[in-house]
Amino acid sequence: MKAAAVDPDALACMLTRLKLTAIRDQLDSLLDTATRRKLTLLDTVQFLCEAEVARKDERRIQMANSIAKFPFVRTLDGFEFAAQPSLDPKLIRELATCRWVGNGDALLLLGPPGVGKSHLAVALGREAIQHGYSTLFTSATALVTALTKAHHAGRLEERLVHYAKPKLLIVDELGYLPLEANAAHLFFQLVSRRYERGSMLVTSNRAVSEWGTVFGDSVVATAILDRLLHHSHVITIRGDSYRLREKRRSGLVPQRSNDKELERLS
Repeated sequence: MKAAAVDPDALACMLTRLKLTAIRDQLDSLLDTATRRKLTLLDTVQFLCEAEVARKDERRIQMANSIAKFPFVRTLDGFEFAAQPSLDPKLIRELATCRWVGNGDALLLLGPPGVGKSHLAVALGREAIQHGYSTLFTSATALVTALTKAHHAGRLEERLVHYAKPKLLIVDELGYLPLEANAAHLFFQLVSRRYERGSMLVTSNRAVSEWGTVFGDSVVATAILDRLLHHSHVITIRGDSYRLREKRRSGLVPQRSNDKELERLS
């Protein structure tokens, strides 16, 4: 019995209704590839499904990166580990597996300005998205401002739910400006809400021993740290600022002997 001729328009319509848009858009090239590879019918079906899954994963990642509100694009491959010898690349690669996110652990990245904390925070946030975890990035200032406004407007619960929802919440630059007492209590409420439910990645230029000053209340700081450090990874980066190093290279500021040695060895 002779097979009925395929109606391309009807096939495209069915693929659209099934939301198989990658197969619809690439059908001719996919079938040509399957023919060249001499795939069986079953292998061809799998090949088509793999193309569809790849398209959906790509779109999911693009959407998740947009929702995360990263201030810039950074990757681990773009991080200059050689410039920060205090940082163990193997440890960072282990963190990039995102098991700590799955476990609901906290990650604190501590160190002076310019050593790459925000770069690592964004890069690890993007890795979390690759692994299927919802992520949100915010500066500490923007976070406490949003919580304070919501508190005054009687919508604090709504904001807490917003910041508690992502599997990973990244809070950047905690400690650059001291927090008011009320803001510190609001931050504590958020940390308590996320405790053992979702992961937090916090970058700070202050050692944890100085967080009493950051929050303006040693009791609140202790309560916050008690929850953050219970299941945590703490990484302290000891090194020079990338920005200052570039200025030294350009001659804008005097170059130090160890910078010259690094350039000689690189």
